[in-house]
Amino acid sequence: MTLYNYTIIIILMMLSLYIIINDKNLIKKMMGVSIFQASVLLFYISLGYIKNSLPPILVSNFYLYSNPIPHVLMLTAIVVGIATFSVGLSIAVKIEEKYGRIDQDKYM
Repeated sequence: MTLYNYTIIIILMMLSLYIIINDKNLIKKMMGVSIFQASVLLFYISLGYIKNSLPPILVSNFYLYSNPIPHVLMLTAIVVGIATFSVGLSIAVKIEEKYGRIDQDKYM
């Protein structure tokens, strides 16, 4: 059994948390949140994978089917993630218009 996908997921999570915590630029923080979301999506898709399974379409003499619910929920999460990312970027643009900078230290 290979665990490469879980290793990549952990690396992406740690990288994104490092970006979110240490970077002061709001755009880079949004990119870190986006990378973290991608790692969570990969994690859930990896959990829903069953080796040698078929899509849930009735086929005679076959009994191992994969459940489509986790994959459908991840498609919904992708849409929500894109919407929140775009709202975050629009807020960053408004902050830049008002203050002239998008660094976090300048406002606190």
